[in-house]
Amino acid sequence: MHKPQAPAGARLSNRLTFLLAASCGLIVANLYYAQTLVGPISAAMGLSSAVAGFIVTLTQIGYVAGLIFIVPLSDVLENRRLTTASLAITSAALAAAAFSPNAAIFLGSSLFIGMGAVAAQILVPYAAYLATEEQRGRAVGNVMSGLLLGIMFARPAASLMTSLWGWQAVFAVSSVLIALLAVLLTRILPVRAPSPTVAYGKLILSLGTLLRRTPVLRRRAFYQACLFGAFSLFWTTVPLRLAEDFGMSQQRIAWFALVGVSGAIAAPIAGRLADKGWSRKMSGAAMAIASLSFLLIYLVRGQSATALVLLFISAITLDMAVSGNLVLGQRSIYALGSEARGRLNGLFISIFFIGGAVGSALGAWSYAYGGWAVTALVGVFMPLVALLAFFTEREA
Repeated sequence: MHKPQAPAGARLSNRLTFLLAASCGLIVANLYYAQTLVGPISAAMGLSSAVAGFIVTLTQIGYVAGLIFIVPLSDVLENRRLTTASLAITSAALAAAAFSPNAAIFLGSSLFIGMGAVAAQILVPYAAYLATEEQRGRAVGNVMSGLLLGIMFARPAASLMTSLWGWQAVFAVSSVLIALLAVLLTRILPVRAPSPTVAYGKLILSLGTLLRRTPVLRRRAFYQACLFGAFSLFWTTVPLRLAEDFGMSQQRIAWFALVGVSGAIAAPIAGRLADKGWSRKMSGAAMAIASLSFLLIYLVRGQSATALVLLFISAITLDMAVSGNLVLGQRSIYALGSEARGRLNGLFISIFFIGGAVGSALGAWSYAYGGWAVTALVGVFMPLVALLAFFTEREA
């Protein structure tokens, strides 16, 4: 049945905001289920600890590929149909991962899980499109808080399900949920059909021009790449540290991961403060907090109760810094104009997810060859680089 075109700048209802937030959370969670399951998956697939980090890295690489080649299509194709097609890819890849007979098929499935999960980044600009200028920061913050809750709940949910039914159940259940979500969104989402003004090839080539001509995008993407790299490094390695140094089971690791969920409260707060003109101050604070989070757990190591408590604290503060800075960055680039919002968002997310892939790979390498001390130092360094670059910014 034909649905009317959604008008730009229409006030975003609470019901639709909740649906978009919940959808983004369910979709993007698929990028993170494997983070706390690196141990059991690598054991089942016969992967070494040095290679195990690629379980997460390949998913992120697939996500970057989708951001570059699929998300720009949201500027020329009907968004609801594009979202449904992406979710179909995700559901099929999740089913393949659940029943993978070997490492090669699982890793290949991980790539396509990431590629299909870009549906979330079609829905976030969609929310910005529907929102008025006055509510855009709040709307993006609310939808992003749902997305971030999905990221943070993914880890404890995956660990808990694995402790009960095995890691394969995580991917099988998610495959069914994503298929059901695709049906729901097809029935409820209003149509948003942009007017095609450029061919697909030129659309992709325009990404380079947009990146070159948009300094705000370059800076915001670089800041978030550094923070998200540290975030991915932490959550790729901390489950290994908790299991090896503190003897934690998958169920206890799930409870640890649940602590990070509280960091999602920073997203709507950051959006509201950005609407009041506090973007610059909040960005600098986020980078400093992320770096200090790692410095804390570098200075107090070992297997003491204090070291464990500081890991909990750092999980919260790091997640708050990353989620808050993400909303600030997205609000800045969404203010640049609606006609290229899908491409701008795709570039922004793809660049910082490259940082995430680098962080996961560095985490696996540093933990395998240098232990927790080297890993924590790398974590200190990544947000610090962003902060130093931030100090060169001359914007008011």
